[in-house]
Amino acid sequence: MEDRRPLDHVARVQAEWRRERPDVDTSPHGVIGRLHRLADRLTEELRLVYDRYGLGEGEFDVLCALRRAGAPYERAPGELAAHTMVTTGAMTKRIDRLERAGLVTRRRSDDDQRGRIVALTDPGRDLIDQAFADHMRNERRLLDVLTPAETVSLEALLATWLSRMDGGEAP
Repeated sequence: MEDRRPLDHVARVQAEWRRERPDVDTSPHGVIGRLHRLADRLTEELRLVYDRYGLGEGEFDVLCALRRAGAPYERAPGELAAHTMVTTGAMTKRIDRLERAGLVTRRRSDDDQRGRIVALTDPGRDLIDQAFADHMRNERRLLDVLTPAETVSLEALLATWLSRMDGGEAP
């Protein structure tokens, strides 16, 4: 059965490579290239909400990690780094910016006087509650170009792929 979709950017690149290097299988680029382009587009669309609240993606992630912790909405910097998958150095810069903005505070840990605890301030909690709700509406808008069945199938495929890439079993 012949595919009659119009050639998109990735298909054109694949066709050019097939012409120039017919000895190389370019079929993986059909998935990887489109995922890469889609990730770039999604990032642009997600930043619209972050920008609306004066946040970068990293600051949004930190505030979300603190909010998800539940009351009293605090975590150690190392724990925040693990929850947002960044280095502790990058985390320090994010926390510094959020602290200057009055969205988080830092204090010494009760358990270890050398350790620090980062906590959401009331304005930080108010901001992330609003920003997260807008973020979820934005994600819904982005997924609404797919049917509900397509969304379920895509989520399952991505979960399986990611699990295998992470060295685990498929969910």
